[in-house]
Order: sequence, then C-alpha cells, then structure tokens
Amino acid sequence: MLINDIRQSLHDAGARPVHTQRVLRAWLRAQPLDAGPRGRLVEDVLPKSVRALLPALGADLAGLARVKSEHVAQDGSARLLVELADGQTVESVLLPRDGVCVSTQVGCAVGCTFCMTGREGLLRQVRSAEIVAQVVLARARRTVKKVVFMGMGEPAHNLDNVLEAIDLLGTLGQIGHKNIVFSTVGDRRVFERLPLGAVKPALALSLHTTHADLRETLLPRAPRIDPEELVELGEKYARDTGYPIQYQWTLLEGVNDSDAEVEGIIRLLTGKYALMNFIPYNTVADLPYKRPSWQRAATMAGMLHQHGILSRLRNSAGQDVEGGCGQLRARSARVTFQRKLQP
Repeated sequence: MLINDIRQSLHDAGARPVHTQRVLRAWLRAQPLDAGPRGRLVEDVLPKSVRALLPALGADLAGLARVKSEHVAQDGSARLLVELADGQTVESVLLPRDGVCVSTQVGCAVGCTFCMTGREGLLRQVRSAEIVAQVVLARARRTVKKVVFMGMGEPAHNLDNVLEAIDLLGTLGQIGHKNIVFSTVGDRRVFERLPLGAVKPALALSLHTTHADLRETLLPRAPRIDPEELVELGEKYARDTGYPIQYQWTLLEGVNDSDAEVEGIIRLLTGKYALMNFIPYNTVADLPYKRPSWQRAATMAGMLHQHGILSRLRNSAGQDVEGGCGQLRARSARVTFQRKLQP
C-alpha cells in the first residue's frame, strides 16, 4: 500500500483535505483513526461517510506491519522483526534517545560483503505506507522524535517510496527535518532529488574506505562513485541544507582501520561540514570479518580530532542480542526452514 492509496480511499469516501490530514495524523501518532480532537466529538469533525470507512481502513493499516518478535538489548534499544502483509519480514530498531531505525527494502541489491542483509539479494521494495507503519509500531511502544533510514535495504534504490514516507513523516508526522536521516551508499539520484522535496532530510553517506578499489570490493554493486566525488556531492548538500553530512565507516579489523586510511579521511574531510561515525563491526558468525579493538577505534577517532574533524565512536545497537542488520531475519528464516524439514 502506498500513502497516496490511503489518501485516495479517504477522498473517495468524501473526505476533504482537512479530514484526510486528521486521519493520517491519528495513524502517525499510533492512535485510533477516529480519535477526535480534545474536547470535541469525532462526529463533529469527520463526515459520516468517512467514519464508515475507518474500521476497514484501520484494519488495512494494522495489517501493513506487525511485530513478529522483539529483542530487548542492555543498551536500551530493541530490535523488532516486523512481518509485512505478504509474510515477508524486515527489521526495525527502537533506538535509545527516542529514535527508530526503519527498513526500506526486503533484502538489498548492493551486496556489501560485511552485511548479512545483502547476502540474499533484493526480494522486493518496501512500500511507502509500510515504511511509515514501522514508525507507527515504534510509536505504539515509545516516544519517537527521530527516524533513521538505516535498516535493511538501500533507500536510494527505492527512492519514490522513501521520499513519499519522508514527506509524510516530516509534515503530519511532526518529525524535525534534521531528525530524519537518509542513509545511502551514494547514488547521484539522491543528490538530484533530495534538494527538491519540501522535507529535506539529513544525509548519512556510507564511506567505509578512502580507496576506490577497496570500496568497489566491499560494496560490489554500489554506484561507481570515487570517495572524492562522494564527499564533494555530500558537501554541497550539507551547505545547501545546513546539516552536516554523517559519514558512516564500519570498522573492519585489518581491512579499513589503518593509519593510511586515517590520513585519507583527513585529506578528504578537512574543512568539510562533516561528522565521521566510526562503527566497530557487529560480528556475524557466517562472515569473515572481525571488529578491531575499542582502543584502536578510539585512537582513530582521536587522530581525526587532532586535525579538527569531528568524529565519534558508535556501537551498533543491540549487539548483545546479535541484532546486526539482517541477522534477525536470517535466524527466523533458518528456523522456518528447519520446521518445514521436520516430519
């Protein structure tokens, strides 16, 4: 289901724009669709024909996404395995400090070699209403003031659905625009289309290395953009929006944690409106990579600070529940397969 499908259903039932906004706002707040404004009856604010539609519409919206399993971590986060209406699953993460990380694709076509999600390829796009439904599920559990598009999938490869969701979240969803974070490996279409929207999200760019050949190895099906060009595209967006670019760097021991890489980062980011996020790798048993020591990661961040580049160390949420992106879905798929094999 698309967000525009919801709008069309309400329009066909006789809703005026003000009525549609009221219903969508209630959904986005995880409230009943017929929730009236404080001190007024719903009969006074919604036409009878629209009220008649709400039970069926509410059931459709509730069926977009449901929590199949929830895994609470010691850091205050919680990883949700979310089942969509067709039985496919994606992952969402309730983050500490009122945030939620949502998925935009079932699987992923980029095939990052250190990511579990990319191992199965792209199965399908997550539609705009399904993306928003993940936020609604989160709001039914916690306050949500920040939405991060860093879950399963590459948002740039599902741009129409993602931008439609961003527009709704940044308007009726009342999420501050700088608190909507669009994470991408880098795609020129992103830099063409994001500036055109009424809601301009913050941008997180997955860099991971300053060497073009290594980046091609680690991100085999990402668009071919050299790190230098990617930073220049990011810098223009940062200056146009007033939000610094968050560069993402998954630290892999012996792969991209060398002093030479630090020197490359200093060369690329000196003087840029940028923040470097170092994320020590969340170990996956089926993959060959290891995370460097925390001391090594801290040393790299300190070297950047000495050159005036803002950096921070960020642990992936939910490591104690083995919640690396794609792991919950993979474990669930293995259990399902094993059950099918049982007599």
